Amino acid sequence: MSESVTTSVPPPARSPGARSEGQWALGERAPLNANEEFKQREDPLRVRERIETVYSRTGFAGIDPDDLRGRFRWWGLYTQRKPGIDGGRTAVLAPEELEDEYFMLRVRVDGGRLDAAQLRAVADVSMRFARNTADITDRQNIQLHWVRIEDVPAIWRRLESVGLSTTEACGDCPRVVMGSPVAGVAATELLDATPAVQEIVDRSVGDPSLSNLPRKFKSAVAWLPDVPYEVNDIAFLGAVHPEHGPGFGVWVGGGLSAQPMLAKSLGVWVPLAEVPDVWLGVARLFRDYGYRRLRNRARLKFLVADWGVDRFREVLEKEYLHRPLHDGPPPQLPERPVDHVGVHPQRDGRWYVGAAPVVGRISGTRLAALADAAEEHGSGRVRLTPYQKLLVLDVADPEPLVGALREIRLEADPSSWRRGTMACTGIEYCKLAIVETKERAAALVAELERRLAGQPLDLAVNVNGCPNSCARTQVADIGLKGQLVPGPDGTPVEGFQVHLGGGLTLAEDQDSVFGRKLRGLKTTAADLPDYVERLSRRYLEGRRDEAETFGRWVARAADDDLR
Repeated sequence: MSESVTTSVPPPARSPGARSEGQWALGERAPLNANEEFKQREDPLRVRERIETVYSRTGFAGIDPDDLRGRFRWWGLYTQRKPGIDGGRTAVLAPEELEDEYFMLRVRVDGGRLDAAQLRAVADVSMRFARNTADITDRQNIQLHWVRIEDVPAIWRRLESVGLSTTEACGDCPRVVMGSPVAGVAATELLDATPAVQEIVDRSVGDPSLSNLPRKFKSAVAWLPDVPYEVNDIAFLGAVHPEHGPGFGVWVGGGLSAQPMLAKSLGVWVPLAEVPDVWLGVARLFRDYGYRRLRNRARLKFLVADWGVDRFREVLEKEYLHRPLHDGPPPQLPERPVDHVGVHPQRDGRWYVGAAPVVGRISGTRLAALADAAEEHGSGRVRLTPYQKLLVLDVADPEPLVGALREIRLEADPSSWRRGTMACTGIEYCKLAIVETKERAAALVAELERRLAGQPLDLAVNVNGCPNSCARTQVADIGLKGQLVPGPDGTPVEGFQVHLGGGLTLAEDQDSVFGRKLRGLKTTAADLPDYVERLSRRYLEGRRDEAETFGRWVARAADDDLR
């Protein structure tokens, strides 16, 4: 436990006879599950040396299982799914039966910030070592596939030569720090949070004192409400204090997956210069007090739910910051999430252009072409968004760039379906998935563009391959959770449980909500286009007026109208 922990606030004692949660701050150091055991045996960060000097030479067969399915994650590596294994076998096969001898590699892109040299490096790695694959994730990362362990040292050298990293892109550690993709250029931004994002990364990533957290630790730091702050473990969002001016509010304890919870405001205001210290205090508190007995209760959200925000703030202030925080006002929120797609003015008189690849799928070839376009028409700066989109900054004349992006299938004026649909990795590569997602979502977009062309619809459709909600199923207008469902003859086929009317980042007269689930409301994958078309037309016919959002209509609609 860190020396930062004091006895100024007595830790909440366990009831007599209660099971240990493995909290370090309570002296509970015995590992209570297999993950805690391998982390205790060795800092996962140290596996890099074995990858470089041993495994890259022995190949896949020589990898120790604790490294392969455990410590490798701290360097952005997951084994990908063996082709041909259907979703019905996901939960019944052992890991070694599910996994292929290739890896998904996740590249950190903190704040979504890339320059042309970095884009070309990722493109080069994709084309040379990853079969030209690349996916933009909804956490502003880039994922590559088909990576061989023999090639990982060369990949690291190429990425790190331009300042990119895969360090702690996965694992029980500080994940990528999300940020506004228009930080520093947005006309309405009062504070650029980029220095805070960079300081957090510099101070935390690769720090052995933070490399063994109870579970993943997801962060967002942005002045503008263009990040899904309520589903992060910790988030800072711009707010103006009546006495101290622009700064940031703080939220803790968000996360979706199978037990979704929205982050709760600590009710504080933090100046920009103190954001990294407060972030570090919360990370250390999670390390010391987080639950380590059951993996499915080890996220920060469960501690926040049990303690409440008052207790959490008290421990943070007295044990980790050693000072009180200012009470703070809430932020000003838009009615809908902001994705920045299209052409928008910057504060300096230039423009930025946001474009939409279909469900985040791109390629090394297109990334290289994007780098060329960003240099020719802008400064070379590109940003990734939390909605699987990308922006080109610092454009003097946007129209030629819009045309250049269209030539590489990056549309700056997309249909509402292309703009509003996201998808996780799915069964194509993910060992946890039950159904296919990327290609199916792309086909859905194309079909809805044909069937509903010209209709006044602006809906978010989030397609997930399993219950873990990497595509934020519960907070979409139409959230689709992959599972096997009865087909026409009763045989299980790929399909989805449906969540309707969810949403985040809503204006003051609304609440962020999880989607409505109706008993038995499911669709087969084959029937998905018919279902979404039918639902969309019922919404257009049944809404009170053009101002009634899909979420508000869903909240009052009869069950039969939603089936």
